[in-house]
Amino acid sequence: MRTEQQALKLSLAGILSVSALGIGFGITSGSFAVLFDGVFSLVDAVMSIISITVAGLIAKSAANELSQRTQDRFTMGFWHFEPIVLAVNALLMMAVTIYALFQAVESLLSGGREMEFGPAVVYAAAVVALSTVIAVVEHRANRRIASGFVAIDVKGWIMAGGVTGALLVAFLIGMLLDGTDLAWLMPYVDPAVLALVALVLLPVPFSTLRSSLAEISLVTPPELLDHAWRAAQEITSAEGFDDFRVYASQQGRARTVDVVFYVPTGQDPRPLEDWDRIRDAARARLDADDPHAWITISFTTKAPRQAAPQ
Repeated sequence: MRTEQQALKLSLAGILSVSALGIGFGITSGSFAVLFDGVFSLVDAVMSIISITVAGLIAKSAANELSQRTQDRFTMGFWHFEPIVLAVNALLMMAVTIYALFQAVESLLSGGREMEFGPAVVYAAAVVALSTVIAVVEHRANRRIASGFVAIDVKGWIMAGGVTGALLVAFLIGMLLDGTDLAWLMPYVDPAVLALVALVLLPVPFSTLRSSLAEISLVTPPELLDHAWRAAQEITSAEGFDDFRVYASQQGRARTVDVVFYVPTGQDPRPLEDWDRIRDAARARLDADDPHAWITISFTTKAPRQAAPQ
């Protein structure tokens, strides 16, 4: 795989397969844990389709391959949709997980749920194998692609494989209980496993949600501010400017940096080419060659100094 979209499409095919298997085997076996796994995957599949669409728009926008009408309507690009998609994805996963947890607790309190362990074991074994293959393939591809979407997708497959592996062990234990003095525990296996899976999955989207909300709110990453501040300080000292001001934010893979240099009043006029040289030097220090970087350099007269980043 050479592109982000190819990796996400592979993941989407895997998610749809897991969803179909989960819903089908969940109904066949009577396992709500397996059915939950299928529904969870279905929600993930819907968000993967949206992620693929957004990733495609971002790539086309960076390469200037969009129609003129689309470019005129989205002159700032589509980077800002990336954290929005990730935040919605995290919220949906949390909502589905909380619902499953309530269902599990209710079932445990009402005497458990009868199920067929054979189909559930087949499902869990198949999903563990599929999750492992896709996680390895995507991880290797993302060494070249370096995509946030693909990185979080790899984590999702690792988590899915681990959770389904726990399901496999639990269902095997449930099968072994049949015909023993502990057979009365069999109806409790499925809701207990579902509750455990829900508790494990519930905290997973929190980090994604927190970082996405920070990007949506235009919270400046300290490392980005520090990098831009140091670059502006070097140029201010080299060119004899009075001061500077840095504004920075990050939305997904996009970095927006605005630097205002404050030029001494009454300074002798400089050729426009000289200002372009300073602007090019600043942009080079701020990695302006990155297609996802939005760098703005401007010059004006003195203003109050901005405190150095802590």
